[in-house]
Amino acid sequence: MALRHDIRRGALLMLGATALFTIMSSMVKLVGERLPFTEVMFFRCALAMPVVGIIVCRSGDWGVLRTKRPVAHFFRACTGMAAMGSSFYALTLLPLAEHTALSYTTPLFVTLLSIPFLGERPGIHRWGAVLMGFAGIMVIAAGQGAFSGGVDSEHAVGITFAVLQGVFSAFTTMLVRGLSATEKSTTIVMWQSLLMTLFTGATLPFLWVTPTAWELAMLLTLGLIGGVAQVMLTEAYASAQVSALGPYSYTSILWATGLGIVVFGTWPGLSMLAGAAMIIAAGLYILHREMKRTKR
Repeated sequence: MALRHDIRRGALLMLGATALFTIMSSMVKLVGERLPFTEVMFFRCALAMPVVGIIVCRSGDWGVLRTKRPVAHFFRACTGMAAMGSSFYALTLLPLAEHTALSYTTPLFVTLLSIPFLGERPGIHRWGAVLMGFAGIMVIAAGQGAFSGGVDSEHAVGITFAVLQGVFSAFTTMLVRGLSATEKSTTIVMWQSLLMTLFTGATLPFLWVTPTAWELAMLLTLGLIGGVAQVMLTEAYASAQVSALGPYSYTSILWATGLGIVVFGTWPGLSMLAGAAMIIAAGLYILHREMKRTKR
């Protein structure tokens, strides 16, 4: 897929993908109140397969599954499964906006993992951003009484899994960086979708809960929305550089806040807003430093 270098097109597609992913998350939260999160994950992964097929058809790469690194693809699917599982489970326990804010911790963990995996040595600026990001997590947790004994155990578990999502997503980023050196993006996406569908499908005989007609409609819709959002995200990255599009992904906090108020009746507290601002600022500053470094 040729890079078009159209920042306006890329930005619009990124904004659309971000909105759809946030809508999908709100639907996951709704059906996750009764259905196991692994069952929801299966529908999310399985219904993305036709979308991946569309990407393959557009690329014309019919040998997309050929690979010399099946083990790396397996581990990438495992970390992707762990990240999605952590995210979907956290969604059942946390307000939508709070979950979204904590999902922005991925760049912080990518910076930390780049030390042992890539041999990088972050400077004082990036270390400062990482510390500010983690301080933002503490601010959000403190607002729920985490350090005064007032936080309920369910909320504490939700915060833990939301942060774990960032950890596993960072591992996934590291693995994708390694795979990208030898594998095409369509090959990585196809193996990820196929393996994650198989992994989640294997859990269904043990954790299946028959959905109601309304829940089934929601599962089918969220799967399709996730697939469409994935296509839009892929097209966005085909239109402009990742570094130019990064800031637009943070608009999901606006969508999450709005949907949280309208759909779930939850208003963000001052601690959540302050913590989210710190995490977002840290992520944007890390992105800024990455852009400066690549220009040298």
